Amino acid sequence: MKQLLIKAGCAWIATAALAAPAFAGDAAACRNVRFADVGWTDIAATTGIASTIFEGLGYHPTTTIASVPITFAGIKSKQIDVFLGYWSPTMDPIIDPFVKAGQIKVLQPANLTGAKYTLAVPDYVYNAGLKSFADIQKYADKLGDRVYGIEPGNDGNALIDKMIKNNQFGLGKFKLVESSEAGMLVQVNKAIREKQWIVFLGWEPHPMNVQMKLDYLSGGDDVFGPNYGEAKVFTATPPDYSARCPNAAKLVSNLQFTTEIENHVMVPIMNKEEPTKAAEAWLKRNPQVLDKWLAGVTTFDGKNGLEAVKSYIALH
Repeated sequence: MKQLLIKAGCAWIATAALAAPAFAGDAAACRNVRFADVGWTDIAATTGIASTIFEGLGYHPTTTIASVPITFAGIKSKQIDVFLGYWSPTMDPIIDPFVKAGQIKVLQPANLTGAKYTLAVPDYVYNAGLKSFADIQKYADKLGDRVYGIEPGNDGNALIDKMIKNNQFGLGKFKLVESSEAGMLVQVNKAIREKQWIVFLGWEPHPMNVQMKLDYLSGGDDVFGPNYGEAKVFTATPPDYSARCPNAAKLVSNLQFTTEIENHVMVPIMNKEEPTKAAEAWLKRNPQVLDKWLAGVTTFDGKNGLEAVKSYIALH
């Protein structure tokens, strides 16, 4: 009887172990969650949200600012764990070789749908006649033969550069001006204040869509894709990340955003607030999103993840 009780007890323990949360207790190496940010405010916003949640779970998130090609190379070498800003289709040519070689995993579904990415102009420029890609060369003098992009190595810049080199839409004499997202927006705001003409790389979600009166140019389907460069944004990780760090990977796969969420979080970031501070403030006002994002997720040491993050946000 004693032996039967011992066997029964062992069986109960084994059953209990199998019934334990599937994602409890990542390995020690998983505690440091390494994000990449290519310097875009929308990616700063989503990375800030994710980092805040990871902090609440007892992880140690860090963010590296890098160009798109370096980011994908970092995922390949496993120096980057998570990139929340793979815009498709514009980044497809850069990431495709990594995906085909099995060096990067793209999570499904997209973490954001309904985005757009193409050239834009201030409303007074649009109303004066520059309404499509085909119109740009007509106003070369007013535009100073320039198209304003963002950081060097960016996929959008590459599309503009290719368009110029191929003399597409008669833009062979134009010059791509590269700087950064912030640098481009400074130039756009200056042009708007002085009612100067300017054509630049625009996208949504982004506070520019509510802080400026702008219009997107039609006719760029062959460059940026249909419907004004309609895009989906995906999450990219090393292929074995979910096997190495299942709990952290579960949270990452749960994260789904909207343009409304991102626009609101991005506004204070554009005003120089730290992304995690902007994220904390937004999450404090919208804690209901955590229910879905933290489904099946525990703290680093295997405790209730939802309770821990809500407590963390309440204290910050």
